[in-house]
Amino acid sequence: MVAAVAAGTAAWRSAVLDIYTIIFLALAVFIFVRLRSVLGQRTGKERPPYDPYSRDAQRPQGQPGPADNGNVVSLPERASDPRVPAPPPLPGAPEVVPGAFRWQGVAEEGSPLADALDQIAAVERDFDAKHFIVGAKAAYEMIVLAFASGDRKTLKELLSKEVYEGFEEAIKQREARGETMESRFVAIEKAELVEAGVRNRTAQLTLRFVSQLISVTRGREGEVVDGSPDTVADVTDVWTFARDLGARDPNWKLVATEAAQ
Repeated sequence: MVAAVAAGTAAWRSAVLDIYTIIFLALAVFIFVRLRSVLGQRTGKERPPYDPYSRDAQRPQGQPGPADNGNVVSLPERASDPRVPAPPPLPGAPEVVPGAFRWQGVAEEGSPLADALDQIAAVERDFDAKHFIVGAKAAYEMIVLAFASGDRKTLKELLSKEVYEGFEEAIKQREARGETMESRFVAIEKAELVEAGVRNRTAQLTLRFVSQLISVTRGREGEVVDGSPDTVADVTDVWTFARDLGARDPNWKLVATEAAQ
């Protein structure tokens, strides 16, 4: 009798465990599907995401400038079928109020900048200028630090071919002299969109960055040959990013740099 009860109890527990196992498996599948729909999946053809940079670096000779055909700033995916409703705004992105000026806080109404942003939004329905600026700030910091450390891989992923060649040449010359460079951001005080344009379905966005940076270059023996490890320098840079509108790749690439006077 005791054995029968024990066997029955064990069977009951096993059934309960099987039910919970099924429930947990169902939850795991549901969560996986939701994450997949939100984050997407890699196909093996994506470019890496989202310019450091020597303050004295100049635009390389022969560089085509903002019209470069590159695509470091991710945009939300867009619906290619006009019948598909536009996706909800990104978390933290302000909602567009009907009748309100879409580029408030970024461009003046009726300005050439606002008109150019309208042209971009006509193709990229999800384009959010403020979201772009946030991504561009992150790209700016990544590129400056990658240039200082000689991280060619990161630079190649974020720069157009012409800009990369200029940066890579500066790194080679620095290495040939046996010099090393150290850079550290204290703050990026401002990142503002100053110009935009669309040509042959290639969008170009130019931003002015105002930052505080500590940068020092040392010689073979560790002596300081440029900059200072203790001095905070005010730096203003003007950078242009570009990408092909309507392309599957949502990333922007740096196509031109200059140090503002």
